[in-house]
Amino acid sequence: MKYSLWTLAVAATFPFAAGTQAQTTPPGYQLEQVLIMSRHNLRAPLANNGSVLEQSTAKQWPEWDVPGGQLTTKGGVLEVYMGHYMREWLAENKLVTSGECPTPGAVYAYANSLQRTVATAQFFITGAFPGCDVPVHHQEKMGTMDPTFNPVITEGSAAFSEQAVKAMETQRQHDSLNESYQLLEKITQFNESPSCKEKQVCSLASGKDTFSAKVQQEPGVSGPLKVGNSLVDAFTLQYYEGFPLDQVAWGEIKSDQQWRVLSKLKNSYQDSLFTSPAVAQNVAKPLVKYIDKTLVTDAANAAKITVMVGHDSNIASLLTALDFAPYQLHDQYERTPIGGKIVFQRWNDPAAKRELMKIEYVYQSSDQLRNAEVLSLKAPAQRVTLALKGCPIDDNGFCPLEKFNTV
Repeated sequence: MKYSLWTLAVAATFPFAAGTQAQTTPPGYQLEQVLIMSRHNLRAPLANNGSVLEQSTAKQWPEWDVPGGQLTTKGGVLEVYMGHYMREWLAENKLVTSGECPTPGAVYAYANSLQRTVATAQFFITGAFPGCDVPVHHQEKMGTMDPTFNPVITEGSAAFSEQAVKAMETQRQHDSLNESYQLLEKITQFNESPSCKEKQVCSLASGKDTFSAKVQQEPGVSGPLKVGNSLVDAFTLQYYEGFPLDQVAWGEIKSDQQWRVLSKLKNSYQDSLFTSPAVAQNVAKPLVKYIDKTLVTDAANAAKITVMVGHDSNIASLLTALDFAPYQLHDQYERTPIGGKIVFQRWNDPAAKRELMKIEYVYQSSDQLRNAEVLSLKAPAQRVTLALKGCPIDDNGFCPLEKFNTV
């Protein structure tokens, strides 16, 4: 297997029963409304030099061309490609007209008020509607979290905090990470790190995680899981950004199997913090309410196309809060990939006089991200159909709208 196909190993590891690749739309179905809930695209590592990364190895980290956490130039390009692809798909289904700007009010773009989310939305709009006057709405004060996208605990009782911490601990216990930690220690030469020499913390595998659930704060963890997530996140972003392979994790990741082992840390971090039902239902409540208003309670007055840009924590908690069935993304290691989008689609079947909902995960594969592949209907993004529990889908991935509204 070629190194550039490192994601394919995961696809062979999991069944596809809970998430299938996109199906064709039956003849006569009419697309009426779309809500796209997106993760921002490619950013520089959040933990830059001087923090977790620098403490975890004596090796030199490569330089990025933007500050930590900001969307990179390539991230903008990748999002333009995704916008262009989604525009072609929307035009094919007659929700927009090729070569024309959407009518005023037909498209509403809304992003969390951080640089990487606002910029992602702007680049998506540029790709989807080039030259058109489609503003991106966000809070005026940049650098602050918009309450709709802010995945913080809102329940202040001690009982809930205890319940949430216990739920996160239980979720963490689902994953055996010793092999991942041992590989990470080898790659970083952790026994030579400042963490070991200055703080006598010389082993990730034997460390203990401490979870927290404090009101008006994001669910948190300190310990090896946080360190491991930061390191693997940095390596993954280096790969996507197109760093030479001898600079991605200093050339120490040489096989698909190693990527698979390391990715367990990132996925376990996200699952532990944001996918236990007690936590997810609490932190995702503002986002669920906004989506409900747009797709259900005020759908008649909503834009035909709503584009929302937030974070992986938003998508992870949303999917759990709404009780989606487990899914597996092919050609990807990340469970909530950079630039990935949950696409809610309201369809009309005039022959049967019924309204339907279809929900897909639309995302770029690891190869499409690293190689900056141009997307189109002929060279499409990846699509996986999702299923809501309580809203069973048919062979084409559709469920009755009234059941979706009830959920």
